[in-house]
Amino acid sequence: MKLSIVIPVYNERRTIEELLRRVLAVRTGLKREVIVVDDCSRDGTREWLKTHRHPQVKAFFHEVNRGKGAALQTGFRKATGDIVLVQDADLEYDPREYPLLLRPILDGRADVVYGSRFQGGTHRVLFFWHYVGNKMLTTFCNMMSNLNLTDMETCYKVFRKSVLDQIRLKSQRFGFEPEVTIKLARLRCRIYEVPVSYSGRDYSEGKKIGWKDGVAAFVHILRYSLFD
Repeated sequence: MKLSIVIPVYNERRTIEELLRRVLAVRTGLKREVIVVDDCSRDGTREWLKTHRHPQVKAFFHEVNRGKGAALQTGFRKATGDIVLVQDADLEYDPREYPLLLRPILDGRADVVYGSRFQGGTHRVLFFWHYVGNKMLTTFCNMMSNLNLTDMETCYKVFRKSVLDQIRLKSQRFGFEPEVTIKLARLRCRIYEVPVSYSGRDYSEGKKIGWKDGVAAFVHILRYSLFD
């Protein structure tokens, strides 16, 4: 089997080199491709990606900033693996946990795996209201999709490619998380959660998501559960 690791990137020059080093150092026992989609970075990220080559890394570039969801859609279209794993470029999630994330799919138990930050993994202590917001969004999404996830907004999502191919994604920004969750529930996919560690950033370190994205996520949950 082959693993496609899709990495959406926007203004991550400080972390992209180290992130790729960590990703390429992981051994999963699978063939691998790393697909980086630069969403029109302005801090030197895209220039670095164009000059630093690796045989397992493929870089693609948006000419205008379109959002994380759009970058993921580009990456999914380019992926040729049997399994697709989403990895953020900001070093908040640890690639050494890939074997844990992949195991339920490789064992034949799961179609999709979410890495939960709230199931006991090591995590950096940060913002109380971010935690509350995440739990509210996850609870509301569970109510609308009849799932019992603990962390809908997690970066770490792993899919059988055959499942992704059945979903038409529309969200351009952070609405990807509720959209894909609701559409997976609609397909009655076998979804597993595993605990992952989390080294969250604060805003001085480059964190991008804010309260407006949280409000938008509620709207996306309603849209994709009731009208799409």
